[in-house]
Amino acid sequence: MSRLTITLNDDLHRALKETAARQQRSIASIIEESLRLRGIRDQASARSLVDQARSRSDLDADAALGLAVEETRAVRGR
Repeated sequence: MSRLTITLNDDLHRALKETAARQQRSIASIIEESLRLRGIRDQASARSLVDQARSRSDLDADAALGLAVEETRAVRGR
């Protein structure tokens, strides 16, 4: 498992600690969940999602990947 150091403003750090305590979870689990909800995935997981989508559609690999990128950008507001 890798380690990461981040800098947060004091208010956000306090809110994160309070949320973790209230939910009886670790700060790391909240951050990991947040990253997943933002669509942050390793390349293998992302490809797996594309493969699943392609198998359920009539799209070839390039079209499925293009659609996945387009949808991801739309969700992220880019």
